[in-house]
Amino acid sequence: MQRGILLFLCVLSTNTVSGCELFGRFDMPSLFKEGDIMIGGIFPILIKQILSTSTFDKEFDLRIYRWTQAMLFAIEEINNDPALLPNISLGYRILNSCASPTNALRAALTLASGAEEVDVSSHCPPAISALIAESGSSQSIAVAGILGPFHMPIISYFSTCACLSDRTKYPTFFRTIPSDYFQAKALAALVKHFGWQWIGAIQSDNDYGRNGILAFKEEVEKFGVCVAFVASVLRTYTRDEFLEVVEIIKQSSVKVILAFSVDGDFYPLMQEIVNQNITGIQWISCVAWITSSRPSTPEMYRSFGGTVGFVMQKMAIPKLNHFLTSISPYTDPNAPFVKDFWEIIVGCTPVLPGVHASTEDTTKRCTGNETLMNSENDFFNVTELRVTYNVYKAVYAIAHALHQLVFCQPVGAQTVKRCLNLSEIQPKEVSKKLQRVNFTNQFGDEVFFDENGDPPASYDVINWQLINGKVQHVTLGHLTFAANGDYKLSIEEEKIVWRTGKKVPTSVCSNVCPVGTRKAQIRGKPICCFDCVPCADGTIANSTGAADCTPCPKEYWSNERKDDCIPRTIEFLKYHEPMGIALTLVSLLGASLSLATMVVFINYRETPVIKASNFELSSLLLFSLFLCFLCPLTFLGRPTVWTCMLRHTAFGVTFALCISCVLGKTIVVVTAFKATFPGNNIAGKFGHTQQRIIICSCTLIQIVICVLWLSLNPPYPHMLFTYSNKIIVLECNTGSQASFYAVLGYIGVLAIICLILAFMARKLPDNFNEAKLITFSLLIFCAVWITFIPAYISSPGKFTVAVEIFAILSSAFGLLSSIFAPKCYIIFLKPEKNTKKHTGDLSRVYPASCPITAVIGSSTLRDPEKDKRKQMDAWITVHCKICSMLLKEMDVCE
Repeated sequence: MQRGILLFLCVLSTNTVSGCELFGRFDMPSLFKEGDIMIGGIFPILIKQILSTSTFDKEFDLRIYRWTQAMLFAIEEINNDPALLPNISLGYRILNSCASPTNALRAALTLASGAEEVDVSSHCPPAISALIAESGSSQSIAVAGILGPFHMPIISYFSTCACLSDRTKYPTFFRTIPSDYFQAKALAALVKHFGWQWIGAIQSDNDYGRNGILAFKEEVEKFGVCVAFVASVLRTYTRDEFLEVVEIIKQSSVKVILAFSVDGDFYPLMQEIVNQNITGIQWISCVAWITSSRPSTPEMYRSFGGTVGFVMQKMAIPKLNHFLTSISPYTDPNAPFVKDFWEIIVGCTPVLPGVHASTEDTTKRCTGNETLMNSENDFFNVTELRVTYNVYKAVYAIAHALHQLVFCQPVGAQTVKRCLNLSEIQPKEVSKKLQRVNFTNQFGDEVFFDENGDPPASYDVINWQLINGKVQHVTLGHLTFAANGDYKLSIEEEKIVWRTGKKVPTSVCSNVCPVGTRKAQIRGKPICCFDCVPCADGTIANSTGAADCTPCPKEYWSNERKDDCIPRTIEFLKYHEPMGIALTLVSLLGASLSLATMVVFINYRETPVIKASNFELSSLLLFSLFLCFLCPLTFLGRPTVWTCMLRHTAFGVTFALCISCVLGKTIVVVTAFKATFPGNNIAGKFGHTQQRIIICSCTLIQIVICVLWLSLNPPYPHMLFTYSNKIIVLECNTGSQASFYAVLGYIGVLAIICLILAFMARKLPDNFNEAKLITFSLLIFCAVWITFIPAYISSPGKFTVAVEIFAILSSAFGLLSSIFAPKCYIIFLKPEKNTKKHTGDLSRVYPASCPITAVIGSSTLRDPEKDKRKQMDAWITVHCKICSMLLKEMDVCE
């Protein structure tokens, strides 16, 4: 920057006593007209580089030349407007930049230095007060960077780089075209609108292209769009470099490509694409080239037909047509660029006075009668002006700023009086006034700049269509931005002509994942490239392109296609299923057998067999077994709060009652046969009352445990999801595991005590001795419940309940069959044994008057010592009394 400023100072003019003197000069052709206030202009009329300081390439751009004419036309209108800058004439000086930052810098320094040649006796012409420049962002960056520190106001008509909105670097830069910040958002909105996910990008290898693509990538990445490649082009590239870009396009799988480039940089690539007949690609254009006349040809349409993009809003300037048709090389033979313009439009070389044609020039000579009035060249079409209109607005913006500066009041005020001498106009003050400019022009368009020097952003959507053999830029939509940055995009999609026809083209790296699948990122590739992976069990994706699968609620499971959640099957042990029916029948069978046995005992209660088995305890045991057989019915059906509490407590209490009865019977038998020594009267303490107390006490303890269980943490219905993916197991959760195992453990303790006592009495006299039967029944009981625990823990789902029911029924049948089946056998099949005779007799040891033999059968008391006979007789007497008392209680003794 410092070197640039020094260079600028070297070319500034100074006033001397003899006139104006230049330190140096750049010999550059210019359009010049002196006025009271001067405005500068820089346009890339010739689009090639300058070959030397005085020689230019003759590649003339008609579109850009019309921009320069729009500036002259606007200045002429202002000079003829009595309300705007009255009695003040605007002058201009316009230079060519050849679309080169270097030449743009030269032009800026030339304009800042004043006139190239001034007569020593003449006055110094006024310096330029504002500058209209440049078309390219790189050129504008160079110009604004060198003139900005001197507060020179610069208005660009076609530089869109967002970087130029940085007020710290370019404090006096303005523009009448929206920033690329908005263009990038607009292009991203277009890509999102049509659902393109996989695109390529081509950029100008300069500030405009690089910054534009960078902003565009930041925007589209918010929508999950991937840029497959970014290739660079520049008009100064060699053909090999352009061919490399063509090869990138051919090898890529993208079907949509954005070209963020000016037409001068992009046109050579377009030619190569057409030459290699690359078709089937949908092109997206930035504002820089989509309406350019040079690529808009039927030849280019073969590969670029259907291109869509954005441009500034168009405007018609009807009076400009007359101004353009009045251009003639004969009016001012020395005017630069006019001769080139005439040769292109008219097709002949004008014969100008004082100018001798070269003998080598073979072009047609004009007759002098040629006119532009009936020309059909697009140069004269003033109905759809875009960049031209931007130049027009820039001139008027400067004029309004100058008016407010000179007259200290806005345009249209009744009293017009200068408040500032023209010689006192400073560029810094013009910049301040430009920042506050706000007016509505004759076309109803509001002109103003925001704090960054940018205008309000709005775009038209353009589509390339071939109509009547000519490429037309058809407007099919509009996009406007609100002050808060939101946008509104409207497109007539049905009217768009795509490269692939009427169907919107698609461009994806990977096809959209169908329902039931999700995206799985491929390592090392952009996020748009993915595999489609089926959703895991229990998750679904009910829309295409899902990034993740959605888990189903707990009560649901995914279907086979993984696109919907279906209710899981709720499983519990039902009455009507085969297993439930079987268990119900077995349970009812056991209950029926218990009742039948009880009926038998009641009918035969006077027989010796029934009397010997203690009718009261046996009846109570049969009743408890009846309840035990009915208990499994509470385990069947859908678990509820009440059934869950009932099934476990009913099981615990009924089995405690059952084992208590068995324990009572065992104690009676053991007590009767273990009182073997004189003076031992323990058997006298176990009458009916004591038996009832034992049974009630043992049962009451279990009831207390169950009450505490239900009070503190009762069982409740619970859904289990772990056994199967498609099944919900509805079961009763025990609530408190400790309480559940306390109930089982208590029953186990009673059973073990009973087993031990019965085992001790297993070798007592055989007839009607229940000790062996009790021992066998309790062995079955303990074996069942010992095997129950691991089976219960390991059984899945409803089979857990089935195992518990099986254990209840098995243990109950074991008790019923082991204790009562032998008695029923004697009663029905061996009635001859159901007599006192077959109860055995103790006549060998006991007196015949003692009926103890009716209960215990033959005695096992044998004392070989005859000298102790007397002592034994005394014991027998006592024992007989005890037995008589005991048997009297059982109604055996007479």
